Amino acid sequence: MNKVLLIEDDARLAGLISEYLQRYDFQTRVVLRGDQALTAIEADPPDVVVLDLMLPGMDGFDVCRQIRKQSDLPIVMLTARADLFDQVTGLEVGADDYVLKPVEPRLLLARLRAILRRSQAQPQAAMPSLLSYGGLQIDMSARQVYWRGEEIDLKTADYNLFVILAQAAGRVLSRDELLRRWRGIGFDGVDRTVDVSISRLRRHFADDAHEPRKIKTVWGRGYLFSPIAWED
Repeated sequence: MNKVLLIEDDARLAGLISEYLQRYDFQTRVVLRGDQALTAIEADPPDVVVLDLMLPGMDGFDVCRQIRKQSDLPIVMLTARADLFDQVTGLEVGADDYVLKPVEPRLLLARLRAILRRSQAQPQAAMPSLLSYGGLQIDMSARQVYWRGEEIDLKTADYNLFVILAQAAGRVLSRDELLRRWRGIGFDGVDRTVDVSISRLRRHFADDAHEPRKIKTVWGRGYLFSPIAWED
């Protein structure tokens, strides 16, 4: 049985979500304040955190930042605001996925199952733990990225997407395929989080946004991680 920590100040909503998830073999604990989240995690570490944005004591963004300083625990963020800014900010501070309010329980359940499949999957024996392309090294066992000898500090979501691209070096990946590997959901035609994350990655590695060479845009098809470009 997977353990979920639900950090949500609306006690009625928290009760409904807990009741629903428990019917599908999720053991759910509820915390009603943001400033109690870390204590609850330390006392009984969950498998996944469901985190509301608007919380008393400490908001969801700050809670997420604090968790990320200590752990790679999967985090699904809840937001009542549909604008892209909140969703992108949530991913930037370390959330793995987000679900819009009002919460559709079946969608939340599907997202939790997808994120747990990714976090609990055992690495394949044939998959190397170190990827190296020219001046770029990705140490997947330590979750560290080095470019020309300098460590590059990537947000969790950006790191995860970067590894997906690097593992498929030389092959075009569509937005749909990237989203399915990255967040366990398909492309709905409007989600721009892949594009925003790739823009940040390009800035980290001085990849010209107008004529990118390292992470190329293949119009009408998707994105391509070019293994040769990292040798310059």
